[in-house]
Amino acid sequence: MEGRLVSRLFRTFGVLKRNIRLLSLSAVHYAETETRNDQDAKQTHFGFQTVPEEVKEEKVYEVFSNVAEKYDLMNDVMSGGIHRLWKDYFMERLGPVSGTKLIDVAGGTGDIAFRFLSYLDNMEESDSDSISDGEVTDEIGKYPRHDVLQQSSVTVCDINQAMLDVGKKRAEALGHTHSVSWLKGNAECLPIADNSYDAYTIAFGIRNTTHIDKVLREAYRVLKPGGRFMCLEFSEVTSGVLRKLYDEYSFQVIPVMGKVVAGDWDSYQYLVESIRKFPKQEEFAKMIREAGFRAVHYENLMMGIAAIHSGFKL
Repeated sequence: MEGRLVSRLFRTFGVLKRNIRLLSLSAVHYAETETRNDQDAKQTHFGFQTVPEEVKEEKVYEVFSNVAEKYDLMNDVMSGGIHRLWKDYFMERLGPVSGTKLIDVAGGTGDIAFRFLSYLDNMEESDSDSISDGEVTDEIGKYPRHDVLQQSSVTVCDINQAMLDVGKKRAEALGHTHSVSWLKGNAECLPIADNSYDAYTIAFGIRNTTHIDKVLREAYRVLKPGGRFMCLEFSEVTSGVLRKLYDEYSFQVIPVMGKVVAGDWDSYQYLVESIRKFPKQEEFAKMIREAGFRAVHYENLMMGIAAIHSGFKL
């Protein structure tokens, strides 16, 4: 009797040992799986921080929601107004003509869109000035006022509603309420049909996206054959002396300006850091080519503080 009891106890103990071992192996496997999942979670940069990709989009959205109301004012303060000259030149390099259909991505407050309309309006006025006095009456009947603008169109696309709201207010103040279309959308997955636009612009926005390569492929997709991609973005300063001064100004002054003018240090600290993480001129040009664009080239502004990249869908 005692022998059978001892035997049963040993068998029970053996079963318990096997179960404990299986549980231990399962726990180890689970821990290893979780570790692999954590390691496999794709990481990216948010300024100088390393964060999961989905977190970056949320953080960038928060940054631009915070700065939207003061965005244009801070651009003037930080650059001493130079950004206006860069954007004017950017539009001259694009050289839109009557009938151009433009999409400006990450263009929430409308800076590029309004320049596009002004450029076409000025082009129409120049054409009118070239008409002789004797032809004025006939020409007025032939070409109604703002004919060039009526034949052209611009869509502003931005992922951030607060930025779009500021742009709409500016459009009303400038009298462009019916001249601009506003679209909320992600540059990496545009809610737009293939081959829709003659020109695609993005100014000081692409560095804030999570996947630059996806943005470029989307730009290629929505452009018509023969369409042009143009990007204005901060880049690598080519002068060592200027780079040192620029770094000092960027990291020591701009966040302070952000705090004083916009009440936001962290957002402008991020914006400064994001510039340093953006691909250099040649690397970005290579990415544009890899997206399918041809005749890709770039032009430095102020020794590389900013650069204009251009390519065609051929």
